Amino acid sequence: MDISTTCFSSVSDFCSDCGSVLPPPGIQDTVTCLRCSHRTHVTEFLGKCVQTSVVFNKLDTIKLSNETEEAGELKGPLIDRRCSRCGFERMAYHTRQMRSADEGQTVFYTCVNCRFQEKEDS
Repeated sequence: MDISTTCFSSVSDFCSDCGSVLPPPGIQDTVTCLRCSHRTHVTEFLGKCVQTSVVFNKLDTIKLSNETEEAGELKGPLIDRRCSRCGFERMAYHTRQMRSADEGQTVFYTCVNCRFQEKEDS
């Protein structure tokens, strides 16, 4: 088993050939980079403690995207635009990429007065 040497120096958590994060050492004598297959001897990892944990957010702290807006809260900044329903000259807007990435974004307008919503593909 021939372990190739490299001219780069890096922390043992990263491949000294390509810089990718190395997998944790196992029962083998070497740790093999998943990207470039460079092998590092397992003795490089002596004295290191690898610890992982998974933390889930509580459901009540996450605002779901399909939740309705609160009654007094509008999404986005206000602009001078006439509402097509009531004629009021103030609307809030926000944008989203609804179509493919090479096409324009969609602008959603909400009337401050009557809460009428309209959209415009830009």
